[in-house]
Amino acid sequence: MKEVETEMVVSLVFANFKGGVGKTTNAVMTAYEFAKLGYRTLVCDLDPQANATQLLQRTHGLQTNEVLIPTRTMMVALSKEDLASAIVKIRENLYLIPSEDDFREYPRFLELRIPLTSKNQKLVEQQRSAYFANELEKIQDKFDVIILDVPPTFSIYTDSAIRAADEVVIVLQTQQRSLDGAKYLFRYLQKSYDDNKDLHFKVLGVLPVILKNGVALDNQILDEANELFGKNVVFDTVIKYQERLKRYDRLGISDPEVTKSDHYDKVAHEVYKSLTQEIIDRLSNE
Repeated sequence: MKEVETEMVVSLVFANFKGGVGKTTNAVMTAYEFAKLGYRTLVCDLDPQANATQLLQRTHGLQTNEVLIPTRTMMVALSKEDLASAIVKIRENLYLIPSEDDFREYPRFLELRIPLTSKNQKLVEQQRSAYFANELEKIQDKFDVIILDVPPTFSIYTDSAIRAADEVVIVLQTQQRSLDGAKYLFRYLQKSYDDNKDLHFKVLGVLPVILKNGVALDNQILDEANELFGKNVVFDTVIKYQERLKRYDRLGISDPEVTKSDHYDKVAHEVYKSLTQEIIDRLSNE
């Protein structure tokens, strides 16, 4: 059962301009816990590397012993103006619009679909970044929560997700380059918001991840994040380093309610259940 009733769909982007910070893992795990709480949840994989797609395909295979072969990719569905045709079911309440290598052609597709002239450059850039959001709007009433995973780049992929977003979660690995990437992203979000009054997103919070117990540098980075962004912005839930999450990336998400599991699975799901509840609380208090 849902713990909070939503009047409309909420779309969340998980992002950082530094790669390898656990962005995709945290986006997918949060989506998984939303689904377990009864929210109809859609993961949109806006990364041509398709890491979220691969993780959810492995999860489906692990939990059903069936191979999931999508019939359409994100790129094909967008070119057909029919995102609904690409939606695949992963498990109860959890759905995916998968990405593939062909999504690398999305910038070129937008250039051809919405040509640029010297007189309308800014308008064209806005129309291109809005293309995905306009297509997503056609199907969003089928879901309660939409989670968008993006590459760690300044790109049309990120711009498209921001245009479609209600909330942004900045994923912060407790190391210096990730902190730098979070700062760049925060400034980029501010500039995007100032330049385009049609944007309506908010920064829901900064999520500290992969913190190692007893490591002084990790705690220093966390303290600096609290000072830089504000303690009220940084999530209370901290995703500490867990070997089990690395196994999920390789084999799929095991779940005590579905698969053979152990104490480490229970710990992993409990921390993401806490994170999801904190997200719900923050959304309810806005």
